[in-house]
Amino acid sequence: MARGHVILSHGLESGPEATKVSALAQVAEHLGWTHERPDYRDLDAGRRPEDIAARVARLQALARVHTGPLVLAGSSMGAFISGEVAGHLAGGVDGTSSTVPTLLGLFLMAPPIAMPGWWPTPLQAPASLPTMVVHGWDDELIPAAAVIDWCAARKAELRLVDDSHRLAAHVEYSASAFADLLKRVDA
Repeated sequence: MARGHVILSHGLESGPEATKVSALAQVAEHLGWTHERPDYRDLDAGRRPEDIAARVARLQALARVHTGPLVLAGSSMGAFISGEVAGHLAGGVDGTSSTVPTLLGLFLMAPPIAMPGWWPTPLQAPASLPTMVVHGWDDELIPAAAVIDWCAARKAELRLVDDSHRLAAHVEYSASAFADLLKRVDA
């Protein structure tokens, strides 16, 4: 029997077979978790701010299908929508009466903390949810200082690495960190 389910969301210029989410899927499977990697490329093609809401809605609908233990994970835009959906699920802010999964954790790689002009509020992930973030010191899109402040406010575990936004040199490291989170929330 599976320990729980993981939904892995890819970044804006990526897809469900991307290197990082594929590595996380292998970790989840190895540790006995089911997983899925939604495809948002149809929504990303227009590169319009309103498409973020459609991404959030798609992930939220997928998450609500699961009634058992759930972990959300994502990279870049996938991290942003994972955090947003975690906030919706934990706070019930969407107003639906459908079943809410047991959200156990959140894993974010290179998360955009704020998206001025694209999204009205900063990333709203709940402070009470076990959260781990992997971010590059040299991220050219999201300053490390903003991520440090965001993590500090939530007491989220932050792992800063010598890398850029894509975290290309830290795929295995990110997968290992994800394994650490899954083991922790599965205890």
